[in-house]
Amino acid sequence: MEQSWKRAKAVFAGALGPPLLWLIAFFLVPMAIVWGYSFGQNVGLTEISFTGTFANYARAIEPLYLKIFLKSAGVAGLTTLLCIVLGFPVALAITFAPPKAKTWLLLLIMLPFWTNLLIRTYALIAVLRTEGYVNQALGWLWSQVGALAALLGLPALAPFTPLELLHNNFAVVVGLVYVHLPFMVLPLYAALDRLDRSLLEASLDLGAGHLRTLALIVVPLSLPGILSGVLITFIPALGAFLTPDLLGGPDSQMIANVIERQFKRANDWPFGAAMSFMLMYLTFLAIAAQGLLSRRRETRA
Repeated sequence: MEQSWKRAKAVFAGALGPPLLWLIAFFLVPMAIVWGYSFGQNVGLTEISFTGTFANYARAIEPLYLKIFLKSAGVAGLTTLLCIVLGFPVALAITFAPPKAKTWLLLLIMLPFWTNLLIRTYALIAVLRTEGYVNQALGWLWSQVGALAALLGLPALAPFTPLELLHNNFAVVVGLVYVHLPFMVLPLYAALDRLDRSLLEASLDLGAGHLRTLALIVVPLSLPGILSGVLITFIPALGAFLTPDLLGGPDSQMIANVIERQFKRANDWPFGAAMSFMLMYLTFLAIAAQGLLSRRRETRA
């Protein structure tokens, strides 16, 4: 007679104990300390008094910082939208690819995870800078158009002016999409790969075109993957620090850059902690909203 796993409490305790202790010691305890800092105030260069004040949170929602919060949410939302638009066709192509090609395509999607984010960001700088590959390609194309115009006897074109593709909001959005696109493609692929292909065949047999089948069958059935992709793309994009710091300019800083300055330059740890937990609270709300939407969808189904 097989032993019930519910009775093997010692096995579960032995397996769960070490990782649980690690989680408590190196994640929950440090997070609790930072959360406590958010209710304190500086009393010296290196001393913080835990006074239980809400002044740091009140300061975090002042118009200046609230504007940065909203701008960061807007950038993260635009990044998520672009990732959906770009990632859905990619996930769809991988789903219907032959088995051998599917393996290689998934490998290409996961390949960026094997490279350090800093290296990928510097590679993007080499592409977008004034003397980068994009401007070089556009300059070469412009010269060819000018040569063709000269052959046709048309007026000479003005010299090519490199585009300002770096240190602005455009570069930040491009960088965030570049970094977070795999986070959108993988959950979309996981949802699309579980689709019942007979539903697609029935839709086509009944006279619906491919676009109508995509809109009325594929997209609704892949909604759980879309919601998961939105969640795991929007939240990291909202708290992105490195990409805006390296690719953005003075007007392109996001809330994570403001938090970093509070801890390093301003030496205002209580205020930085309060802003950090404002992001944490928004994360909890986003996860709760995703859970409610999923539960409602399951109830209707």
